[in-house]
Amino acid sequence: MFALFRSHPDGLTKTEVARLAGLSRTAVNQRVEALLGHALIVPSSQDANTGGRPADRFDVNRHRGVVLVADTGATGMRVALADAVAGVLDERHVPIDITDGPVKVLDQVTDRFAELLAGHPRSEVLGIGLSVPGPVDAASGRAVNPPIMTGWHDFDIAGHFAGRYDCPVVVDKDVNAMAFGEHRLTHPETPNIVFVKIGTGIGTGLIVDGRIYRGSDGAAGDVGHIPLAAAGVSDPPVCRCGNTGCVEAYAGGWAMVRDLRELGHEVRSVNDVVRQAHAGNPDTIRVVKRAAGIVGTAISDIVNILNPRKVVVGGQLAAIDDVLFASVRQSVYGRSLPLATRNLSIVPSTLGDRAGVHGLARLVTDTVFAPDRIDGLIRGRAQR
Repeated sequence: MFALFRSHPDGLTKTEVARLAGLSRTAVNQRVEALLGHALIVPSSQDANTGGRPADRFDVNRHRGVVLVADTGATGMRVALADAVAGVLDERHVPIDITDGPVKVLDQVTDRFAELLAGHPRSEVLGIGLSVPGPVDAASGRAVNPPIMTGWHDFDIAGHFAGRYDCPVVVDKDVNAMAFGEHRLTHPETPNIVFVKIGTGIGTGLIVDGRIYRGSDGAAGDVGHIPLAAAGVSDPPVCRCGNTGCVEAYAGGWAMVRDLRELGHEVRSVNDVVRQAHAGNPDTIRVVKRAAGIVGTAISDIVNILNPRKVVVGGQLAAIDDVLFASVRQSVYGRSLPLATRNLSIVPSTLGDRAGVHGLARLVTDTVFAPDRIDGLIRGRAQR
């Protein structure tokens, strides 16, 4: 029943719960009282006499606890504190170097969590979420041979927090968290979404029937490391993963930096590429268009297989929207089946670099408030 309240942010009356759940009034009364007793729901704060909602309407108790999340990338991370309904209360961006290894980076995460928790005891932490820029085994929550994450292979990320917090720890790849955030906050009515991050690297998160699709082991959607036979290239570039000719080796932000340096331009980062594109530099525009067409080729394969309703594009390079999106759309619509693109829209991310923390907050609260955990709580079975 708690899931009903979570899916109705404006609250529910007992009558509405009975209708939606198909339960008797007596059964609803018993379950509502149990949820109230465990402070999972609370009476609406608005009184009917003041023109607000009726007094017998109940909401999820957003003050029952907090969740901590950290969305890590190659060179920076965004950490956030959220309430029990995944509303972000405080957040900050911190520069990091993911190649420093898991201990150093996760110690920084721990320090930032402590700062965010000022005024909240650790006992209030319901769950922790962390995303990483690499493939994550769906069962263990450990990174598996991540191309840019030196020293992270098979590291027990969740275990790093075990001695400090007594709560569930959710670990996922960054683009899955971003995809989930965009779906829940921006496109909740669209059950099938492909999220593509075009930044330093290229990643893809898949939402199928409203849920993250990870595949059997967590490797689903990693288009950045699909080998590609690019036109006119006899000597394919080496990718950061060690293979040659990957999509990312042609079209990732780091590859654009490489190509522009070879053309004699002073570029050191993806942000420099974005600035030069906005300034109208002809070489940069050509490099971006070529890269966007290659990414569009990879996206078209996913479109033909999954037939999503929306492709959402995020990452630093999505800021070059006038150039990048035209080339992506041209490639996707030109290479995909007409039926697969008949109702397809390709749109920019609305959450930008905050998509990951919003997605993580919702992944954590979904875990913490999963039906079996709520049933166990009400029946007196403690679950970690």
